[in-house]
Amino acid sequence: MEQSDTGYVVHEGCDHIFFVGFLGAGKSTLARNLGSLFNRDFVDTDRLVERLCGKSVCQIFESEGEPRFRELEAQVLEGLRGRKSLLVSCGGGIVEGARSCELMHQMGTVVFLDGDVEDSLRQIQHPEIRPDFKDEGCARRLYRARRPLYEREADITIDIRNKTFKQVASEAGQLLWEKGLL
Repeated sequence: MEQSDTGYVVHEGCDHIFFVGFLGAGKSTLARNLGSLFNRDFVDTDRLVERLCGKSVCQIFESEGEPRFRELEAQVLEGLRGRKSLLVSCGGGIVEGARSCELMHQMGTVVFLDGDVEDSLRQIQHPEIRPDFKDEGCARRLYRARRPLYEREADITIDIRNKTFKQVASEAGQLLWEKGLL
């Protein structure tokens, strides 16, 4: 990244921002809103996998299993190499795929939206479309298993606890702008 004569930041190669975090952390909403604010495209890895397969995430988990889904996640991430400056909302389990983690770090910055499982449980509006959300106990176990993975992969962590979406978006935008990422 370098400053041009015009004052604009010029990014070389991939400079994507990958938002990771537990189910219901607001990754997609944040990517979409920051994209509008900073005139950057946003994508959602779950939606990209669904388009690739012509099936919902739940259908893929059911018919092909989670390991195959993780392979498909890595495949869609590979497909983002040729694009620039994307805001990428990642599925909650993307950190379970070693290849996906490697790709995210090669192509940009990983931002962990760090919240409590209780907040996530309140935010999940359609648990029936979440393949890894069977019940509240399952969600709590999954959160405990994934949280260290989010922490390990994060280049930047944003604490979303006890904050409104507006506060999170403002903090994320300011932090990413100050680091020259937006």
